[in-house]
Amino acid sequence: EVLGEAVYDKFPFVEGMQPVTTDLVELVLNRTWRPQLAVTGVGGMPALESAGNVLRPFTAVKLSLRVPPTLNGAKAGKFLKELLEKDPPYGAKVSFKLEKDGSGWNAPQLSAWLEKAVAEASEHYFGAPAAYMGEGGSIPFMGMLGEKFPQAQFLITGVLGPHSNAHGPNEFLHIPTGKKVSMVVA
Repeated sequence: EVLGEAVYDKFPFVEGMQPVTTDLVELVLNRTWRPQLAVTGVGGMPALESAGNVLRPFTAVKLSLRVPPTLNGAKAGKFLKELLEKDPPYGAKVSFKLEKDGSGWNAPQLSAWLEKAVAEASEHYFGAPAAYMGEGGSIPFMGMLGEKFPQAQFLITGVLGPHSNAHGPNEFLHIPTGKKVSMVVA
């Protein structure tokens, strides 16, 4: 509810395009807890200028699979390999090479003392209750820290400005919000 339509209207849809659903809860779950598969590269396909109705000797694709935070990345990679190499259509040869895997991290419940401190600081500096959002659960570094320090409390945060896109061409820091977030964390 806090995010409203910003869950999807921040994306540059072409005219007439819409998100898979306008149910905000479903869209947040799609970004945080559900696996997502993307084709990030293709090889063996001719450029449009030289494309024709011919057989190609090979086609290669690079896939990126984002796994839910509680799914083991190595097991997911093994499953994907078995799935893609098993019984390809028309006797085609399919091979899968796992480039890397990373398991997600599911943040544990905040301790009462930290939850109270964050709530008070948020009210003081933002004049509003703290809001929590799972994002980036597949960051392997957090999983490693969680395993190494299972009793530790983690408050992971960051600052982006209006209409910003983390890890994109318009990533930037909104200074007034950054100062408030720094005060809350302090």
